[in-house]
Amino acid sequence: MTPPVRVRFAPSPTGFMHLGSVRVALLNYLFAKKHNGTFVLRIEDTDAARNLDVARTKIIEDMQWLNLPCQEGPVVGGNYGPYLQSERHEIYQEQLNELINNAKVYRCFCTPEELDAKRQKQIAMGKPPRYDRTCMLLGDDKAKAKIAAGIAFIWRFKLNYDQGIEIRDIARGTINFDMKNFSDFALTRQDGTCTFMFANFVDDWLMKITHVIRGEDHLSNTALQAALFDAFALPLPTYWHVQIICNKEGEKLSKRDFGFSLEDLKQAGYLPIAILNYMATVGVSFAEEVQSLEELINNYNFDAIHHTGGIRYDVEKLKWFNHKWFNRLEASTLLPSIKPILYATIQESTALDDATLTHLVSKIKGDVYTLPEMVQALSFMFVAPIVSKHELISAVGEHAADTVTTILHKHSRTSNIPAMIDAIKADGLAAGLKTKEILGSVRLILTGSAQGIGINDLVSMLSAEEITQRIKCFLGAT
Repeated sequence: MTPPVRVRFAPSPTGFMHLGSVRVALLNYLFAKKHNGTFVLRIEDTDAARNLDVARTKIIEDMQWLNLPCQEGPVVGGNYGPYLQSERHEIYQEQLNELINNAKVYRCFCTPEELDAKRQKQIAMGKPPRYDRTCMLLGDDKAKAKIAAGIAFIWRFKLNYDQGIEIRDIARGTINFDMKNFSDFALTRQDGTCTFMFANFVDDWLMKITHVIRGEDHLSNTALQAALFDAFALPLPTYWHVQIICNKEGEKLSKRDFGFSLEDLKQAGYLPIAILNYMATVGVSFAEEVQSLEELINNYNFDAIHHTGGIRYDVEKLKWFNHKWFNRLEASTLLPSIKPILYATIQESTALDDATLTHLVSKIKGDVYTLPEMVQALSFMFVAPIVSKHELISAVGEHAADTVTTILHKHSRTSNIPAMIDAIKADGLAAGLKTKEILGSVRLILTGSAQGIGINDLVSMLSAEEITQRIKCFLGAT
């Protein structure tokens, strides 16, 4: 009987969450949902020297912000916890003792300096750097003497160099590893804590993970962890080593690239669904690109996965997705995302009720690409633009600017705004101007931009007094 699908997202809290992590988390989530399985969040925080408590908390917050809920994890619990590796030391020690009792590991007393010297010597000789098993060859008496002298040690796993390891990868098919190309690896650190390599294996085993979906930079780790599965006579999970995300130049995405950090994108005003939608479709073909999480779950074809090179991240494409989701979502749904930025940027906006803000957002959301752009598009509501005749000339040309200015002088005292707009348009057309020149001029004077919001919408957004005042202000400056 096929076991139920269980996948995990297992980040290390050593820094901020980046796009590669987001994509791996998303693919695990989609895979679990597609197969009616379980999505587990596990925090791999065994390395006390590198872990940041704030980063651990931030990972959980980011997962909540992305709307990728797990069925098991540090917050929600589950039957296979704890879900923080820092709380699983006794579990790891029990499995380590099993390896010790079966003579599949040995103590290594080599210092980091000694190991580095060995490594550099091997590289200088044109050999692949590999631990030379110095400590495995120590006799019991020498080993006991070192222990008695208080010399620190780690436990190394003793590989079978004559062994071949075979794994199944969803994208690559069967992958074979010749263990003679690898080195005996550390299972513990000198402080007694377990390494990523060992803790990751134990957790995947005891949490009954059926599919390991992670970045292809872990491919060599998989060979060593597969050797541990073999040492315990355990069946291997199925793997999927997903492509590395590259920038437009084909280089691995790094901190220098905007959007590498999820926090960059949050601060720049991208919606979580737009980020996820883009991350799900990049490098994959869909008939319809803009899809909700539910649609992606239904439409993602995991049976058609094949390995390709690194996928290219394009922030302009992400911006396009954000724009599409602004159009797709109701203004009321966008309001919780826009309000914090709007309130922080324009103090006067806090006086408006949600109904008014929703109406305003509904009028401009289709013209912008990010939340700060949305705030900028709404700023004219709270701060009257100061538009000079020179700016109007730059926007529509000198003839059109002169003609519109004359027409505005003629109609600026009209209190019936719709009637005034109609009269301005009629006179402008009669004078040979184009509609976009006429209405673009009025829009520039009212909002500071010649493009964007329709005139009829502006009439519904600004009061008659405010419209009249802004026109008079412009005319007073000409």
